Amino acid sequence: MKKAIVLAGGYDQIALIKELKKRGYYVYLIDYYENPPAKNYVGRHFVGSTLDLDFVRAIAKEIRPDLITTACTDQALLTSAEISEELGLPTYISAETAKEVTNKSYMKKKMWEVGIPTSKYYIIKNIREIDDIEISYPVVIKPADCNSSKGVKKAQNITELINALTNALKISRTNTAIVEEFKHGKEFSADFYIEHGKAQLLSVTESKKIPDNGAFTIVQSVYPATTELQNRDIENIGQRIADSFGIDNSPLLVQFIEDDGQFFVIEFSARMGGGSKYKLIEVISGVCIMSKYVDLVTGVDSKKIEVNQSAENIEVDYIYCKNGILESVYGIEQLLQDNTIDFYFQYKMLPSKITQSLTSGDRLGGVLISGKNSIEVLQKRNKFNRIIRGISADGVDIVNHEIINQL
Repeated sequence: MKKAIVLAGGYDQIALIKELKKRGYYVYLIDYYENPPAKNYVGRHFVGSTLDLDFVRAIAKEIRPDLITTACTDQALLTSAEISEELGLPTYISAETAKEVTNKSYMKKKMWEVGIPTSKYYIIKNIREIDDIEISYPVVIKPADCNSSKGVKKAQNITELINALTNALKISRTNTAIVEEFKHGKEFSADFYIEHGKAQLLSVTESKKIPDNGAFTIVQSVYPATTELQNRDIENIGQRIADSFGIDNSPLLVQFIEDDGQFFVIEFSARMGGGSKYKLIEVISGVCIMSKYVDLVTGVDSKKIEVNQSAENIEVDYIYCKNGILESVYGIEQLLQDNTIDFYFQYKMLPSKITQSLTSGDRLGGVLISGKNSIEVLQKRNKFNRIIRGISADGVDIVNHEIINQL
């Protein structure tokens, strides 16, 4: 039997594991949580960091897998590429390219050099280097190499900049951070599939953030979000990224901000987006992107992608909670049965301690809602928000309904 190691065991990786098992793979999992969502779907789970190259290498040498892979997560992509190259295993992306598309300092430098539109930026390795920054406030601070928007902050003044930068340098594995110009405008997430060098645009959604929480936490993805003319601009930038970074036969996620009618690239990665974007892409475009991806990583020739854009209004709403010990979730079965929601994605294993709502890793879950028009979707969203309950150890509903009410 063929063997595969999957790096990271969140909810999205369950879909990856299921696709691998369909193809006859015995699947092992590496994840640093004791009880990650994907644990019950694999043959064996090793508790350890997917970013610890020595740990992953030792497991791979013990198991002798046919494949090491991941999906829908950023930093583990570099581990997968590096260990696969080292051990002579197949990888759809080289270690060098993986480094360029998972480390924001490499990414920003190359985008700037080749003329891909992006914000003015500085690469910082020491807090004292801020004396050399010539940029107007507000600014955005990011660790160069972290998942889930960890450490990403907006600073309005020097004090906020120093505090955010100190934290970003601390949590970066390479002790590197980016300080960049803040652009005002709507944010968009574009998903492509690069097939034989051509960037095929699958979906574009608007990314709405939790307001005034000091971070850039996505609470909703909304479709449709752009015009045909805007999509042509976005597709052109996606092609330039693929050409400039040597990305071929790969998914591509690009995050944009529109400022004064121009799209600027925030960042990108040669992967599918997290937060169940694989399912959102499928509903919007008609392309089963997870199946296509597993064909890619397992070396199976698959049919050319054909996009069939949905005429419906579609959104994914993410569920965040107030602080507490979350023990149970109620209302989901009813909402699914009466077609208020199409899909429910639960990212937290229960019971789960909730302490903040600052990154995508803090989400309880998400729901996908569709309708003939925006009014129908709004009515369904309001009903979902009325009915769902996340009950704490104290018997209190700790779902943050106010966040959804603000959408």
